[in-house]
Amino acid sequence: MINKLSAPFCDYKSRVESALDKLLPVANSGPVHLMEAMRYASLDGGKRIRAMLVYAAGQTVDHDMNDLDPAACAVELIHAYSLVHDDLPAMDNDTLRRGKPTCHIAYDEATGILVGDGLQSLAFETLAGHSSVNLRPEKQLQMIKLLANAAGHAGMVGGQARDMAAQGRKLTLDQLTELHLGKTGALIKASVLLGALSGEGSNPADIEALDEYATRIGLAFQIIDDVLDEEADTKTLGKNSGADRTLSKATFPATIGIEKSRRMARHCQAQALSALDNVRADTQILKAIADLVVGRKH
Repeated sequence: MINKLSAPFCDYKSRVESALDKLLPVANSGPVHLMEAMRYASLDGGKRIRAMLVYAAGQTVDHDMNDLDPAACAVELIHAYSLVHDDLPAMDNDTLRRGKPTCHIAYDEATGILVGDGLQSLAFETLAGHSSVNLRPEKQLQMIKLLANAAGHAGMVGGQARDMAAQGRKLTLDQLTELHLGKTGALIKASVLLGALSGEGSNPADIEALDEYATRIGLAFQIIDDVLDEEADTKTLGKNSGADRTLSKATFPATIGIEKSRRMARHCQAQALSALDNVRADTQILKAIADLVVGRKH
């Protein structure tokens, strides 16, 4: 299924890259150093899984692609900001991201902090500035609140705080799962729901099923990420392999072992696919993304 549907994946990726390129400030405007660094951290790299999920979920419920661009850009900007801040010396102190030096290495630490701040603000500006005859103001406000919740203390930021507090500690599987439903899963879940909400006519039952799909896919993504950190090499990953072990992080392989982790990811995938059976539309691409998440090598 992955090979059969690789064309939509490539289309989604090139579409969001183009949209981000137009959206991000040009390097000769404002503080040049900051503008350059914002583009450096956001363009020409990454799997764009979150943007793919926005487009696939939106197309599943028949939304126009032009109406999906703002949400796709917004989730990628939040993701890029989170990576820049995660890589800072005060957090993971990483030197390699997406196959190139991390933002604070390529520029400097203060610039890295400001880049993250700027990208986060731009994400919300993008959603708030989105105008479409297919999107009522109250739906737009719902989307802004959804992204804010996913990115904040109840989601990604809270998960990151739990992750840092867990370094050197042994967590139970339930504790680890809760941590990553926030740190990684919240933004992936928001990506699917923002895609589904980027227009009118979304069926509440479909939204509920997509919510469950997204929750399972978000968890599967993190499990595989943990496994790849143990098994893949730095060149393949585009970031330093074995970093989780070096930092004594709580991971799924450290908690239940690599093989059980892979089985857990496949179980999450099966749950995600089962949830899609309740969506009254063609979910073929969303199913293919579930395959991509679990079968990826980097």
